[in-house]
Amino acid sequence: MRRNDKLIGEERRDAIMNWLRKNDLPLTGGELAKRAGVSRQVIVQDISLLKAKNEPIISTSQGYLLMKESSDVKQYQRIVVVKHRPDQTKEELDCIVDQGVTVKDVIVEHPIYGELNAMVMVSDRHDVKQFIENITKKNAPYLLELTDGVHLHTLEAESEAKLKAAYDSLKEKGFIVND
Repeated sequence: MRRNDKLIGEERRDAIMNWLRKNDLPLTGGELAKRAGVSRQVIVQDISLLKAKNEPIISTSQGYLLMKESSDVKQYQRIVVVKHRPDQTKEELDCIVDQGVTVKDVIVEHPIYGELNAMVMVSDRHDVKQFIENITKKNAPYLLELTDGVHLHTLEAESEAKLKAAYDSLKEKGFIVND
């Protein structure tokens, strides 16, 4: 049901799911709000409702993505422990994505909350640039600031060789915490 070009309730959530299905790139809350004729906050609530219904939506720094069925290409993962200053984040992420590796998340160990995990989902330099711009524009702190720079990343690639190349690149730059 529509009211003045606004999508209402379940119709809007169905539309959100269709838009996410048709896009391989993340859609921001602002973009979804514009399409639906509602506020960004309404979209945030809708995404929460959809996630509660077990819809495979991922919230990233670039926007919302629908987790796709896994392809026939086997993906390998590795968790790395790194340490650096906030101003070195772009350099760290670039040296990973330059090896054909995706940075899925960032994990820190908080003294009160325990493990904090946030989606990053950057796969190329364009993604990294957008991620850094979003952090800067919102004046948001990096999670590594909670742990004196120490954090973990889950890395994903289509080969062990690419994961090793990313690890070696991080080690060469001095970002790897000694094993």
